[in-house]
Amino acid sequence: MVDANSAYRLEDAPLLAKLDAFYLIMIEQPLGYDDIYSHAQLQRQIQTPICLDECIHDVEHARAAIETVACRILNIKLGRVGGHASARRIHDLCQAHSVPVWCGGMLESGIGRAHNIAMSSLANFSLPGDVSASKRYWSEDIIEPEVEVTPQGTIRVPTAPGIGYRPRVDFIESLTKRREVLE
Repeated sequence: MVDANSAYRLEDAPLLAKLDAFYLIMIEQPLGYDDIYSHAQLQRQIQTPICLDECIHDVEHARAAIETVACRILNIKLGRVGGHASARRIHDLCQAHSVPVWCGGMLESGIGRAHNIAMSSLANFSLPGDVSASKRYWSEDIIEPEVEVTPQGTIRVPTAPGIGYRPRVDFIESLTKRREVLE
């Protein structure tokens, strides 16, 4: 796959069509971050599946993308779509329309990463995500155990109640520079 991060315009469709020769899983967000309509036009001109990312903020954006065939894959980011309930609605809509999804991270600490792992365990998360090990971005994470990637490139999903990881309260306290208590 490739991620264009909105670097192209619809006029670049002939150039993007050349990627079809590589049989990529997807090209992520080739056009404007908020342009579902032009992505639909582009998807009709190329064979490589488009994955929308930045365009999707809620289930209505996902519905518009699916109904206009602006993409054939969706990236769901918990932080961008408003949390678990919204992400679940998007997941279920995509699953009902046979649109695979994957979980994108946004450089979360371990707590956010734990939530991404839980979300990624839903049935329609069928493509590899970019949830990564704690050590990739942090010398020490604020959770224990730290998130680890197996030699097979997977992350084990915790089976205990809750998010499956414990916040390291003492470590968080040692990093705290200011505290405000609201009553």
